[in-house]
Amino acid sequence: MNAEQRGQLDTFSIAQMCCPSEQTMIEAKLKKLAGIHGLEFNMMNRTMGVWHELPDPQPIVAAVRALGMEAVPLAPTAASNTEIQAAAPAAHAQRWWPIGVAGVAAVFSELLHFTAAAPEWVVALVALLAIALAGPSTYKKGWISLRHLNLNINALMSIAVTGAALIGQWPEAAMVMVLFTLAERVEARSLDRARNAIKGLIDLTPERATVQQADGSWREVPVKGVELGAVVRVRPGERIGLDGEVIAGNSAINQAPITGESLPVDKTVGDAVYAGTINEAGSVDYRVTAKAGNTTLARIIHAVEEAQNSRAPTQRFVDQFARIYTPAVFFLALAIAVVPPLFMAGVWTEWIYRALVLLVVACPCALVISTPVSIVSGLTAATRKGILVKGGVYLEQGAKLSFVALDKTGTLTHGKPVQTDYRAWAPHSGDDPQVLAASLAARSDHPVSQAIVKAASALSLTLSEVERFEALPGRGVKGSIDNQMHYLGNQRLLDELGLGTPELIDAMDTLEREGKTVVALCASNSVLAIFGVADTIKPSSQAAIDELHELGIKTTMLSGDNPHTAEAIGRQVGIDQARGNLLPADKLNVIGELQGAGHVVGMVGDGINDAPALAKSQIGFAMGAAGTGTAIETADVALMDDDLRKIPAFVRLSRDTSIILKQNIFFALGIKAAFLLLTLFGFATLWMAVFADVGVSLLVVLNGLRLLKK
Repeated sequence: MNAEQRGQLDTFSIAQMCCPSEQTMIEAKLKKLAGIHGLEFNMMNRTMGVWHELPDPQPIVAAVRALGMEAVPLAPTAASNTEIQAAAPAAHAQRWWPIGVAGVAAVFSELLHFTAAAPEWVVALVALLAIALAGPSTYKKGWISLRHLNLNINALMSIAVTGAALIGQWPEAAMVMVLFTLAERVEARSLDRARNAIKGLIDLTPERATVQQADGSWREVPVKGVELGAVVRVRPGERIGLDGEVIAGNSAINQAPITGESLPVDKTVGDAVYAGTINEAGSVDYRVTAKAGNTTLARIIHAVEEAQNSRAPTQRFVDQFARIYTPAVFFLALAIAVVPPLFMAGVWTEWIYRALVLLVVACPCALVISTPVSIVSGLTAATRKGILVKGGVYLEQGAKLSFVALDKTGTLTHGKPVQTDYRAWAPHSGDDPQVLAASLAARSDHPVSQAIVKAASALSLTLSEVERFEALPGRGVKGSIDNQMHYLGNQRLLDELGLGTPELIDAMDTLEREGKTVVALCASNSVLAIFGVADTIKPSSQAAIDELHELGIKTTMLSGDNPHTAEAIGRQVGIDQARGNLLPADKLNVIGELQGAGHVVGMVGDGINDAPALAKSQIGFAMGAAGTGTAIETADVALMDDDLRKIPAFVRLSRDTSIILKQNIFFALGIKAAFLLLTLFGFATLWMAVFADVGVSLLVVLNGLRLLKK
């Protein structure tokens, strides 16, 4: 919370807030109220957040109503702001028949004028009917805007239509008002599609679940009231209502809404299930592990809403440009209306008409709305693929990625290696070295350690008690067994202990060249045994690396394993560079080196050891984030499953988003620039200017919505 954000935060839906000029009016009005400490606006969702110390929000509602808009408070207890937004009054929720009648009247007025079939006063009367039916809302909002010395599209359109009528252009004034109102309605409908795209995620969660009662019976209850630890039964074909762990039964679960996986995943006792997924086959019972407001799906929805609220670099540039553009064009229009008649013997009506055309073009709505609608569509498209992007800045940055660094274990490989080799090295009178190694390994959660523990378990070995256990990051572990210190670690640890003899190093190198990770069990002054552990590469890894190379992105693997193992794995998957023996600080330094060489770097990892490198990179990708709250909350981009092919999919989507952003900005500015020239030379008309404003707004919205189909 910054210095301005004091007191409580209340959020309001303002359906009529569709342009930066409305935001400016609201800001100016509310900042005069005592007790208001800060304002936050989301133009895409048409919401406003107010930090205040008022006893109730009514003064805020009244102040916004004085500007001709309605501020509808959004309940703070809602599961999702998007959920309430869907219930808020829409700007276009009005009757359509007046526009239809107005359109007929405007066309009739044009025909009467063109054919001279009626006196001019009849033409004017029919045109006035069209304006009266289509224009009340525009005139009302335009008048409020002018009273507050603000130039929004309604004010500009009101001036243009009134001016056209005053200089005798009645049919054109009517047609302009009808076209403007119609285009505004259609644009609002199109925007709703982008604004409510994420609402589809909310609809994935069923409202009720079948929960076991204290007496053993089953009863349907609202999902929002189900407590942690409750047992829920889900039948074939039903959606799962809450996150949980299967305690009975087995089934195939369609997890596409969460992970983007196209094929169902088999689930049995002990497996995790997620809210919003679909039970396709058998009946299962699961124990609830997260309440309704804290499920993986709820966190995804919250993260996407936060991402929508953040401003991408392009959006910040556009907003700054818009603040300068509108006043500049307004004063240019004023000059065009006055200078030629006064100093160049121009005809007043002709140059006033040109100025009116220019006024219609002066509103930057198309430019301003083009960026957020594209970003929101891109974020939603990514979420549907199981890629959670934490903000527009990362969606834009993804198009510039030139180097991707990847952790090995759990990222390129399954992270579930198995022990393949065991060799006793020195005579030993104490416990079996396999028992000693497994006893130390059992205290570590590293995949290599777990492989040694599993091998000992398969032999039914009884583990020993370990005292003074300590993890040695990047090297291994140590601990005291029977009052003697033992070590289990890699070659780096051997070098520190001074136990790396040429014969031992040669034996370890032989295994490492086969792509195996080798660790040694040591006493204080001797090596007792060596263990070879091999991990298996994910089927998607090589395909993902190939796709990244096709996109022109170079790759490097950063591993704590020995260089031989790293190089062997790197060769198998086609990595450009493979670096081994890296501590967390070393991985951080590699990212810095790549950035220093001018690369935009993405780092892909799944463990604590990767955290510094993930933070240092321009985009940090967290693997397998489904069910992991920390990854969803902290990663720049969270891949909901372990499929690395989502990285190139994200890059392609980022590039598509970047292209559409540029198209929209170029189109919005290009059309307006063209109309500025056409107006100056007298070729543009008012109805053409309407296309240059609301027509272009509609087109850039539709262009941005194309990303939803990616």
